[in-house]
Amino acid sequence: MRKLITAAFVSLDGVMQAPGGPEEDTAGGFAFGGWTAPHFDETLGEAMGEMFAQPFDLVLGRRTYDIFAAHWPHYPTDPAAPGYDPGEAHIAQVFNGVTKHVATHRPDSLTWANSQSLGDDIVATVRALKQQDGPLLLTQGSSELVQALAAADLIDEYRLLIFPVLLGRGKRLFADRAAPGAMTLVKSTVSSSGVIAATYVRAGGVQTGSFALEKPSEAEIERRKTQA
Repeated sequence: MRKLITAAFVSLDGVMQAPGGPEEDTAGGFAFGGWTAPHFDETLGEAMGEMFAQPFDLVLGRRTYDIFAAHWPHYPTDPAAPGYDPGEAHIAQVFNGVTKHVATHRPDSLTWANSQSLGDDIVATVRALKQQDGPLLLTQGSSELVQALAAADLIDEYRLLIFPVLLGRGKRLFADRAAPGAMTLVKSTVSSSGVIAATYVRAGGVQTGSFALEKPSEAEIERRKTQA
């Protein structure tokens, strides 16, 4: 059995669009691309390093795949090259080497090494991948794909970097169709810039309770009638 992990940068209001730069994803007129950059520090670098420390395959939507494929294979990995950064170079080497499972209608155009299509039934394919032996399955970005996987209740763990910014509009991590469920916070830390790094795992169904009066008041009885 393989675990499916969704890792994402999200704003306080749940937006995950274009965290890395102004030209990353301008769909819908999104004007705040690169909103994570001012907040990065050593704590977040360590969180990212931990995320990629275990063996994994990537599970990507087509737009995120295209963004990554235009960046990581071209990132300098030679320490003598201009613009070289050891942390970024390590991610480039890892991403270039791992298997990329991609949601796409154009499988023949997957030119990045070790890329393969998820086929016509994406949810069924991911469900089958989870049943196999192998490394973790890790999503990055890919909001539409993540929402489909969440609706099918296939995501086992969320590793979120929650940034202290409100973006108002943009592609979001969760949609109304996410399968209901309880989550347990298993790890968290806060960076010097106020970013919360939090890891949540599935914990069964939603538990409910009530703070209402044991015997509802007449006003409460009338209120319930008006909302029926």
